[in-house]
Amino acid sequence: MTLTILRRSALIAALLALALFSNPSAAPKRHAGAIPPGVRNPMAAFGAEAVTIDRGARDYRTPDQFPWKGREGSVTKNAAVFGDSSKPELYVQLLKRGPNDWSEPHSHPNDRYITVLEGTFLIGTGSKVDRNNTVALGPGSIVHDIAGQMHYDGTGPEGATIEIMGMGPATRIAGTTK
Repeated sequence: MTLTILRRSALIAALLALALFSNPSAAPKRHAGAIPPGVRNPMAAFGAEAVTIDRGARDYRTPDQFPWKGREGSVTKNAAVFGDSSKPELYVQLLKRGPNDWSEPHSHPNDRYITVLEGTFLIGTGSKVDRNNTVALGPGSIVHDIAGQMHYDGTGPEGATIEIMGMGPATRIAGTTK
């Protein structure tokens, strides 16, 4: 009985160590590493065949594959992860905004769904920016921008990274700042 418990504990510890040391987001960006790529998959550690995914059935991207773009000198960057926001189709974008970055009041012709991934995202409604009348949202929060409704948003002192999902074409309709 004690030997079985020890074996199970050793197996659990080994799996945890594999998971910890094979985390691609925590690992330095290099091609060679302490853990060979074949061992990073826990099934490979037990002699299983390497897994291949049919990208036509299920596509994916890892953070190092996101095509980040931004204006020269700006800390704000965006990445089109899936779809094309300029076409009438579903799209997913990531947006990294710098500290204390505010938009002017605007609306969108289509509903959009925003998920806060990092930082603080401050949201407000109306045709005039009022930074004292916003709701601060942290990671995991979700915003539903309703089509045609005027709003504005900003970031806290640490900036924010958000995911935006919607149907294109995605355009921004400027509001007034009276």
